[in-house]
Amino acid sequence: MRCAVGCGHRQRAVDDGYGIDTVSGDPMHPVSEGLACRRGTRESADPDGSWLTRPLVRRDGELLPTTWENALDEAAGAMRRAMAKSPDAVAVLGSGQQTNEAAYALGKLARGGIGTRYYDANTTLCMASAVTAYYDAFGSDAPPCTYDDIPGAEAHVVWGANPAVAHPVLFRWIRESAEGGELLVVDPVATETADLADRHVALDPGGDLALARAVLARVVERGDVDESFVADATTGFDELRAKLPDADAAAAEAGVPIADVDALADAFGRQTLVYWGMGVNQSVDGTATSGALIDICLATGNLGPDTGPFSLTGQANSMGTRVCSSKGSWPGHRDFQDPHERAAVADYWDVDPGRLPDDTGPGPVDTIAAVEDEVDVVWTVATNPVAGVPDAGNVADRLDESFLVVQDAFHSETVEYADVVLPAATWGESAGTVMNMERTVSRVRAATDTPSGVRQDIDIVAEVGQRLCPGLLGEPPLDPEAVFREFCDLTDGTDADCSGLSYTRLEAETAVRWPAPEPRASGGYRYHSAAEGEDDDATADWSFPTPSGRARFSTAVETHDAEPTDEAYPLVLTTGREADGYNTGVRSRDGTGPGEPTAPVARVAPTTMSSVAPDGEREVTLASRRGTVDVTLHPDEAVPEGLVWLSIHHPATNRLTTPDRDPRSAEPNLKQCAVRVEVRPDECEADLAQPDDDALPEDREALTEVAE
Repeated sequence: MRCAVGCGHRQRAVDDGYGIDTVSGDPMHPVSEGLACRRGTRESADPDGSWLTRPLVRRDGELLPTTWENALDEAAGAMRRAMAKSPDAVAVLGSGQQTNEAAYALGKLARGGIGTRYYDANTTLCMASAVTAYYDAFGSDAPPCTYDDIPGAEAHVVWGANPAVAHPVLFRWIRESAEGGELLVVDPVATETADLADRHVALDPGGDLALARAVLARVVERGDVDESFVADATTGFDELRAKLPDADAAAAEAGVPIADVDALADAFGRQTLVYWGMGVNQSVDGTATSGALIDICLATGNLGPDTGPFSLTGQANSMGTRVCSSKGSWPGHRDFQDPHERAAVADYWDVDPGRLPDDTGPGPVDTIAAVEDEVDVVWTVATNPVAGVPDAGNVADRLDESFLVVQDAFHSETVEYADVVLPAATWGESAGTVMNMERTVSRVRAATDTPSGVRQDIDIVAEVGQRLCPGLLGEPPLDPEAVFREFCDLTDGTDADCSGLSYTRLEAETAVRWPAPEPRASGGYRYHSAAEGEDDDATADWSFPTPSGRARFSTAVETHDAEPTDEAYPLVLTTGREADGYNTGVRSRDGTGPGEPTAPVARVAPTTMSSVAPDGEREVTLASRRGTVDVTLHPDEAVPEGLVWLSIHHPATNRLTTPDRDPRSAEPNLKQCAVRVEVRPDECEADLAQPDDDALPEDREALTEVAE
């Protein structure tokens, strides 16, 4: 399992020594049935990057090898001294790259042991807005629909996502279904997914909320609301309808013709799945836009089998981090603010309820901003904030002022600022479980032993925990199966009930979707159960974990301005995924160190290139209000005029992005900021050559390659 699609892989270790020899799709895995993409197989079998193989400590400004005992003692000692000042003097940043067991253990230590409110994960950088919108609408996290619904959908709307590149196996299923229906793509850029669509709606950057509201307004104007469903299963529609804009005005605000709005409204008149990704979530209006897409589904009756709102997750275990780690909720999605849930968790962990923090914390951006004021020690686990968090130059400066403990498998940009480095196992070396984006739990097994200087994430967490809070996690090394059992038992009776799962069951069935409250139970479409023997939605019984038992339309219509362009910064920067890119590129970039051998490729429209580099310059500097990055300009008709596209995987990209964030989800506005192009004064003809082929976007036909 390499991304949130959750494909099953078979890995074979080398015959002699350490490492993975071959990776292929597992035909017995119920999610992917043998399918695998190039991205997923390559990262395990042949990753790039520089591996960490020894613990390191900083001495006189230099990171030097040391023993595990010394490294762990130094890390725990710094945390203990900070905790004596305040639990909030320690910040912990986890990741969607951990197993469920490691994420659970880290959250238990951060919340129940250290007691810090400054605990989060890099999943907040990608999924928090969708999660908040799901809670608003349904009272619970996670998509209601599953992969089983894709073949039966008549229309597929992909909004602010590029699954042809990011999720090739999933996109294959979408394309196959759309052959008998329709595929519409909403994106400012003519992406690889848009190239294969029946219709591409090229809205203005940041126009997503206006367009979604225009579509719903058009549905209402045309009398296409599913009044029966709205009356039987929802609340709040009349209030929302009264606040809808004029469809033509909202379409103009989004930068699209009304014909595109009509086409989208027509699509939602069928059995429709709408998928969205970072183009929606990573915005100051991310929660509102996610909510608006859910509103369209509710108003048109697109809730139930073969329909619904489906947020697309990126990292391999983003879902597991949300369910297991006590980040935004207690395990099993127990309400963090509910005193009864708080007491139940404290009792289960055998800690004083007063030890637990009062709130979930401010998110990664504000956690790093708290360094120097409240936070003295930062512990990062399988994440790279110096490259992955916006305004990365400021992030580096802040972390440089903290005592920084970095736990990772690879030498990342964040390692350069570390005081202690704890080398961890990666995929193919780890044991545990993970959850994919449709709630399916799978086993992860180690295919090879780790080098002597490397330990499993869960064991490193346990060693730190034993030094800080003896007995809380148990004696290291921890048994992942016992930790999984503890987590599953704690979810008993919750909305994310995993109490019917076990390693024995996963061995027998390979993968199981939650909720799974009994040993033979497995979740399907959430909130919906049709009368026995009936397929007609009129017989459906709807039940939502909200006070009224109904789904809720969103009523928040306030919009927030992203960073505007002006005369000084006249262009808009957006970020996107590239083929075979993973996270901040640590495992997929060329080279052996944390640096990047080539400048990022900035894709711009040919007309934009002519205006910003009239003499044909290609090696230029891209500047925002926060920093500058040397880039290679590449003309691309797929990019609209006035827009600059950079890969989100390149470690330099976030030196430019703004830390502005959604006020409710704390997810940053990574998709839109103002920039300008600066021609370097020392440019010479010798430097004006085309960039290497490897630096340019790959052939689009290769991007959706899926191996069987």
